[in-house]
Amino acid sequence: MCRTARNVTVLCIILGGLIMPGCVRRTISVTSDPPGALLWLNGREIGRTPVEVDFIYYGDYDVVLVADGFEPLLTHGKADPPLWDIIPFDLLAELTPGRKQARIEWHYELEPRNDDPAGLLDRARQLRDRATEPIDAQTQAPGQVPAK
Repeated sequence: MCRTARNVTVLCIILGGLIMPGCVRRTISVTSDPPGALLWLNGREIGRTPVEVDFIYYGDYDVVLVADGFEPLLTHGKADPPLWDIIPFDLLAELTPGRKQARIEWHYELEPRNDDPAGLLDRARQLRDRATEPIDAQTQAPGQVPAK
């Protein structure tokens, strides 16, 4: 009888470990100055900052923030895993009971938009002048015949 009770106990422990695995939650929290900027991650609209979004994969993310009166910000964010979420330790983290959370926090500063019409015209003229300058022989592409 003692042997049967031990087998049942071992079986209960194994089944309990299989049906009660740990839970890992991975989130990216994005804030901005000013708050309320529209956030896009990897081409997917997420919402307005401050915002928190669940993710599955660590790595680089394309980040776009847009707010009225501010220059759009096109950048990237890096999500690095904590030590317990790196192979082979992640298997233990997934199997042990309890909740684990990996929280990545990014903060971005948006620059005010410069809508000065005079400055815009000045930059446009400079760009036009650079585009219409003759190319000298030293900056020509290989195999290109100089203009005469």
